[in-house]
Amino acid sequence: MYKPYLCLVFWLFSGLASANEASEVVSEFYRAMPSGDLAKVNELLSPEITIYESGYVERSRAEYAAHHLPEDIAFAKASSRKVRQHTERKDGNFSFILEETETKVKIKGKNVTILGTETTVLQKIDEQWRIVHLHWSSRKPK
Repeated sequence: MYKPYLCLVFWLFSGLASANEASEVVSEFYRAMPSGDLAKVNELLSPEITIYESGYVERSRAEYAAHHLPEDIAFAKASSRKVRQHTERKDGNFSFILEETETKVKIKGKNVTILGTETTVLQKIDEQWRIVHLHWSSRKPK
């Protein structure tokens, strides 16, 4: 009598656990950036990642590491990032994380607040969630 219900409960919670694991990968990524942990950043990003930022595109982890990653790490070290809104959707081996953020940083001696929207797409590869796409967009508050 209880077995079908136990299977249903297990199935429901297994989906939640997978989604939480994907969300944790995103959290790990944003902890690794300000600490300058390149090994962790590289572990979490798929080699085939595509990154969109301010109209520019980087088409692989290697391209990102050679171009914009050092600047992003320096910015992350100098700033504080707060997630204001977090939405997560999962479909099979893909998870989509949508975040609205507020970042505070000092630029040329002035305190600056930046509002951001971030889309992170993760894919489960060899039983591990990897970031396969990032899209960052930002603006000044009104």
